Amino acid sequence: MNFQKRERKEEVKEWTERIVQIRRVTKVVKGGKKISFRAVVVIGNEKGLVGVGIGKAGDVIGAVKKAVADGRKHMVEIPLTKSLTIPHLIVGRSGAARVIIRPSASGSGVIAGSSIRMVLEIGGVQNILTKRLGSSNPLNNARATLDALSKLKRDPEKVET
Repeated sequence: MNFQKRERKEEVKEWTERIVQIRRVTKVVKGGKKISFRAVVVIGNEKGLVGVGIGKAGDVIGAVKKAVADGRKHMVEIPLTKSLTIPHLIVGRSGAARVIIRPSASGSGVIAGSSIRMVLEIGGVQNILTKRLGSSNPLNNARATLDALSKLKRDPEKVET
């Protein structure tokens, strides 16, 4: 018998992961306190795809793995311009957190703080100005940034003001 080998053409994507926050959380149950860990992770390919994920498990490694899997499910594509910035100003919200993101001139770098910087750098943005308003919670700020990036339009003329 002559079996032909099937060649698998798998796409090899270089994913970058960064841990935003790891917290030890406790749940009070009948027998006492149950301790687990919550991990917030940003995952992206530095070419316009980025996602934020959360994972909870009894150990840190398990929580990070779950967070990475959750981040892949919640990917957002960023419409980058030639100068590796966004096409127009946008505001994102999540909970009490608000994030204002505006395009910047080439060479200015990523002017952002905390988890917003992680999301934008892993998404491949290199020139941008941001302002965080409201909450200082890293999870809500990362989600607000994703919300803003998901609202972006490729053509600035089509943006409703």
